[in-house]
Amino acid sequence: MPYETKTTAFAKITGGNLAPSLYGNIFFDDVPGGTEVYVEVWGLPLYEPAKDGKQPIGPFGFHIHEIGICEITDPENPFQSAGEHYNPTNQPHGNHAGDFPVIFSNNGYARMSFFTDKFKPRDVIGKSVIIHQNPDDYRTQPAGNAGKRMACGVICRLY
Repeated sequence: MPYETKTTAFAKITGGNLAPSLYGNIFFDDVPGGTEVYVEVWGLPLYEPAKDGKQPIGPFGFHIHEIGICEITDPENPFQSAGEHYNPTNQPHGNHAGDFPVIFSNNGYARMSFFTDKFKPRDVIGKSVIIHQNPDDYRTQPAGNAGKRMACGVICRLY
C-alpha cells in the first residue's frame, strides 16, 4: 500500500464592507474517515434578534463555497465571486458537503471544531469559506436563507 501523506488546509478569513473588523483562521485537518474543521474568529457583529420582518443578525451561517475568489464587486452583495455552496454530490441544502454548523458569537468571538465525513482537506483546496450575516435554516433551497456574505477566505494547502 503506498504511503499517503495527510493534508492540512487553511483559510485566513477576513470581513468585507459589512463586517470590516471580522477576521480569523480556519483549519481543515485530515483525520480517519474525514476532516476535523477548526474555526476561530474575532470581530463578529453582536447578536440582534429578528424584528420588523427582518432576519436576526447571528448566529452566523458558515459554508464552503465552490470558488476560491474573495472579491467584492457589489458592496450590496459582497463576495458573490465565491459562487454557490460546495456541493459535489448534488444534495439538497442541509446536506451539502459545504454545509457547516452556524457560528455562535460570544461578544464578537467564536471558536469551534467539528468533524465531517463529506470531504478530505485536499478536496477543498482552492475553494472558499464564507461567514453569512444570518443563521442558516438548513431547509431553504439552494442556500439556507443565510443572508449576505460578511467574510471570506480562500482555502489553501498548509502542508
